[in-house]
Amino acid sequence: MIWIIIGMSIVTVLPRIIPAFIVEKMQYRPWVNRWLASIPYAALGALIFPGILAVRPEEPQIGLIGGVVAAVLAFMGLNVVLVVIGAILTVFLFSL
Repeated sequence: MIWIIIGMSIVTVLPRIIPAFIVEKMQYRPWVNRWLASIPYAALGALIFPGILAVRPEEPQIGLIGGVVAAVLAFMGLNVVLVVIGAILTVFLFSL
């Protein structure tokens, strides 16, 4: 039983560790670096957007308005805490 756990951990860890060492030594063109840098933002957007629509399923526009307010506040360069508070207050006020 312990050998199965050890084997599964090795099979899980190797595909994560090997690329980290290989990618670190490679040189990419600037446009590839810009593209790779945008992946976390795209993934975060894909995770957040369904939640925006599910704030009030019967009124999805409220969540969309809160998301737009959060995007505008973030674009203005405010602290992430203020962005979240602004979005929460917007959704709260539109839900009254």
